[in-house]
Amino acid sequence: MAIDINGKSIETTPGGYLVNHEDWNKEIGEIIAKEEGVELSEKHWNLIEFLRDEFINNGGNQPNTRNIVKAMSAKWDEKIGQKDVYELFPKDPSKQGGRIAGLPESRRKGGY
Repeated sequence: MAIDINGKSIETTPGGYLVNHEDWNKEIGEIIAKEEGVELSEKHWNLIEFLRDEFINNGGNQPNTRNIVKAMSAKWDEKIGQKDVYELFPKDPSKQGGRIAGLPESRRKGGY
């Protein structure tokens, strides 16, 4: 599989994850989100940027939902719960969000 954008073909895995996270940009994120049926808001982008930052700058870390909730609560300066991040990414914030963020597939247990 591949994502074709601006005359360039971006390679993906059979599951739709980018083969190389460095190929990602916001336009590719929007294409993947559209395939997922997710309309991206500022909060979506906050979460995507958090996931990318953790992966790129923290040794390939892919935070679980609990850590995402803590980080987004601090970022948005409000107390949120799992329900709030699942409303953004219904198929799992870390996995679906990570896919849209151009990150490799998470190897943690769970759906999606």
